[in-house]
Amino acid sequence: YLNSKLSVALKRMLNFNAPPLKNAAAEPVWKVLIYDRFGQDIISPLLSVKELRDMGITLHLLLHSDRDPIPDVPAVYFVMPTEENIDRICQDLRNQLYESYYLNFISAISRSKLEDIASAALAANAVTQVTKVYDQYLNFITLEDDMFTLCHQNKELISYHAINRADIQDTEMEAIMDTVVDSLFCFFVTLGAVPIIRCPRGNAAEMVAVKLDKKLRENLRDARNSLFTGDNMAAGQFSFQRPLFVLVDRNVDMATPLHHTWTYQALIHDVLDLQLNRVVMEEGAGADPSPTGARPKKKIRKTYDLTAADKFWQKHKGSPFPEVAESVQEELDSYRAQEDEVKHLKSIMGLEGEDDGAISMLSDNTAKLTSAVSSLPELLEKKRLIDLHTNVATAVLDHIKSRKLDVYFEYEEKLMSKSTLDKSLLDIISDPDAGTPEDKMRLFLIYYITAQQAPSEVSDLEQYKTALLDAGCDLSPLNYIKQWKAFTKMAATPANYGNSGVKPMGLFSRVMNSGSQFVMEGVKNLVLKQHNLPVTRILDNLMEMKSNPETDDYRYFDPKMLRGSERYHAIVFVVGGGNYIEYQNLVDYAKVGPLLRSHRADAELTQS
Repeated sequence: YLNSKLSVALKRMLNFNAPPLKNAAAEPVWKVLIYDRFGQDIISPLLSVKELRDMGITLHLLLHSDRDPIPDVPAVYFVMPTEENIDRICQDLRNQLYESYYLNFISAISRSKLEDIASAALAANAVTQVTKVYDQYLNFITLEDDMFTLCHQNKELISYHAINRADIQDTEMEAIMDTVVDSLFCFFVTLGAVPIIRCPRGNAAEMVAVKLDKKLRENLRDARNSLFTGDNMAAGQFSFQRPLFVLVDRNVDMATPLHHTWTYQALIHDVLDLQLNRVVMEEGAGADPSPTGARPKKKIRKTYDLTAADKFWQKHKGSPFPEVAESVQEELDSYRAQEDEVKHLKSIMGLEGEDDGAISMLSDNTAKLTSAVSSLPELLEKKRLIDLHTNVATAVLDHIKSRKLDVYFEYEEKLMSKSTLDKSLLDIISDPDAGTPEDKMRLFLIYYITAQQAPSEVSDLEQYKTALLDAGCDLSPLNYIKQWKAFTKMAATPANYGNSGVKPMGLFSRVMNSGSQFVMEGVKNLVLKQHNLPVTRILDNLMEMKSNPETDDYRYFDPKMLRGSERYHAIVFVVGGGNYIEYQNLVDYAKVGPLLRSHRADAELTQS
């Protein structure tokens, strides 16, 4: 839903802020698109180059690149209202680069900056060429129909590290909170809904909630110019009235972001370079060394887009990796069978003889071949997607095998669920073949965070520190987590990760045979147990209005009380950065539904 909302807003903007033409045969107005890096990041996960061309975009250029004048073409700008960007727009006006200018600002532009543009247009005698100026309120990025993030450029400025720095000044914290709130405000304007806000007390999440509540109230108070009334709401009407907006502080659960995962999308994000739904990989290097004296094989940089149109991706992105490997193999076998059928039909088309049976067979096979040829584009697209997932999954598998990520995942699940451990933590840390120094540090931090009682400073901890240092680890993350745990008093009340854990299954079936693309030998076939992570459990408490010490003290911001019987949608945002593991856990939670959750609770009560 989020993707479609933002896509509609972008397409309207690219059509000069008018509804896109419904008549497909009508010729679009040809134009150029000028964006900054922020605008590029918002558009690229949603609109392909082909879609831009279909809307009349002949060129899409970065604002600060060297651009030649195209005086007979209108230009659509999509940029942040920064000082630097405003100066460049004024320069474009002075240089008379385009026929007309449609200025769209990602966030609201201030009056002073608007006056700067007006002055530049006046000086350049280009007032009539500045056709429209719009505040688009699109300062966020949607990566899935049910997932968004605030920014990709300069994301370190609002990261967990930035918020929790020991030397952060009040003014810096205010600036970070204002940046976050501006993006969240844009999100709800695009959604066309005023949320009910819930948040914990005494942390960054509460600061965001207070500021967002104030910004929403100020906008609603100005009824004539409110972004949530009249025409502004028409485009964003939901089937429900009010979404619940749950603001969670990253400190509520520090183990999950460190956790090695086992699902496809989260694994790609963890071990490969996944940015804005695009995976960048280096291929062609090969494991074999080049012959003596020969040039080393050049690495080819390849990119793969993981889109909503990819049915395999949509079906399997949340699946355990072994299941994905089997499914890729099944898709490959199915494709090869279809390909063989086409080849077989081609070979028997050369039938000889004039008997009726031969002619009848020829006619029948002609119809089959015609059908096969008509489905060729679909078959080629299927082959492209199979190749994509074969290459991506193979790269993920290489990381799993070389770093023993299945061992890390299983051990961490046992730590978080307080299950019996089958091997010593020290053995894994000391094993030179098990993972990178970062893998070992992540494992130890999860142990430290989830332990009922932290290892004693004198003996145990020193032993672990020595092993970590010998493995090449940097101990500064441990020093931070020690301070964090002492400050949050987590030693007394460690986070509850529910009845998590994994079930080892039997040997692989299709992916273990000799014809498989995936050599899974030595990798554990682990299946995840369904359980709720802390963020999901917080949402469940608030959605179902359960009394729970975790959420009983949560603040709410809204003058309207919700009735207990009322159902509503929810948005969860983690201040300091969420991750794909929590995202998938929330998606799984949403699939279950309130009725089934209620039955499950009744069943557990009956059993007890």
